[in-house]
Amino acid sequence: MNNKHNRYSCYGRAGVYFLLAFLIAALFEACKQKIQPKMEQKMSKTQSRFYYTCSMHPQIHEDHPGNCPICGMKLIKVEMTGDDAASMNKIVLTAAQVQLAGIQTDIVREESVANEKVLTGTVTANENRSEQLSARIGGRIQQLFIRTLGEKVAVGQPVYAIYSEDLLEAEKEYLLARQQQKVLNNPDVDYKRLISAAENKLILWGLTPVQIKNLATSAKVLTTVTMHSNVSGTVSDIAVHEGDYVTEGAPILKTQGLNSLWVEAQLYAGEAGSYHENDQVSVSFPDLSNQLISGKVEFINPELSDASKVDLVRISITNLQGLIRPGMQAYISVGSRKNKTLAVPASSVLSDGKGDMVWVKNADGSFTSKTIKLGVGNQSYLPVLSGLNKGDIVVTNGAYLLNSEALFKNGNNDSMSRMKM
Repeated sequence: MNNKHNRYSCYGRAGVYFLLAFLIAALFEACKQKIQPKMEQKMSKTQSRFYYTCSMHPQIHEDHPGNCPICGMKLIKVEMTGDDAASMNKIVLTAAQVQLAGIQTDIVREESVANEKVLTGTVTANENRSEQLSARIGGRIQQLFIRTLGEKVAVGQPVYAIYSEDLLEAEKEYLLARQQQKVLNNPDVDYKRLISAAENKLILWGLTPVQIKNLATSAKVLTTVTMHSNVSGTVSDIAVHEGDYVTEGAPILKTQGLNSLWVEAQLYAGEAGSYHENDQVSVSFPDLSNQLISGKVEFINPELSDASKVDLVRISITNLQGLIRPGMQAYISVGSRKNKTLAVPASSVLSDGKGDMVWVKNADGSFTSKTIKLGVGNQSYLPVLSGLNKGDIVVTNGAYLLNSEALFKNGNNDSMSRMKM
């Protein structure tokens, strides 16, 4: 009886051990199955990514399955490897696309980021480059060949035709001296001197050597004489009309040399100490998309205006492309020459609620977006705290176009269109 009881007792303990072993094995397998999908999911996230797009409209990028919002077709799933994700942030344009987009770049370097004083000015003509054409002799304006302001005139170009009795008498004197030399040939008379004096008078009164030569050849006086320009530039004023009588020295027209202009601004007497002649300043133009050029302080009026007690400052600028015109509004920025630090042009920065970014031109000609951290700067330059290095090339004009191209390529997905630093 005892042996039977012991046998049953052994069988019971073995069953309990077996049951415990089974439960432990089942629990281990369950934990393994639960952990493994998480690990696989984590590895898949690090090794690959995916999005849903439309085969007919590849610009559609969604992070969930569904139908195309344009054509209604079912979206297909596209897997991306790590290399593909990096390429999503790169924009490649052809040389023609870069030119059509007007993309401009600048080099990241040390610049002054001190607070600037900004003045509002107006573009005016550089009076040092202005010229005036005046009447050489009195008479009546028979015809004008230059009639419109803004026309360009060159030296030797016909400007007006004039009838002048004094000029008629001078022509007759010249022809008479030549005729007497041929017919009389009196050895007691210096005909060459007479002819030279008459010729010099004609030149003084505006005739060209070609016109005098034609006068001698034809031996006929010119009732109406065409006067040619001895100045060049863009016509800014025409002082006469056809039929007007003019006197010697009367203004006919005025020209401007628009390759060099002035920007004039007013400032209070207490601010005049911030400006000195020959200082370099920055000038921008709202009418030209805030195009920024360099200018030089050429003149500061030592006297204040009687009415408003303000001072005049004059900035000289170059206008080689002819885009800047008198009358345009301009902003003059003057900052301290100190506090230079690594900076990026303000026009290159794109900002949103998540931070600041720029587009950088790579060595292979492609463009990549970079998130950067900026400090407080001025209207022209912002200090770079992180994200860029000295010598990097950033896009200063056309950055919004590149950003739009990235959105078109990748969809509205910030994690793909912006490179985290």
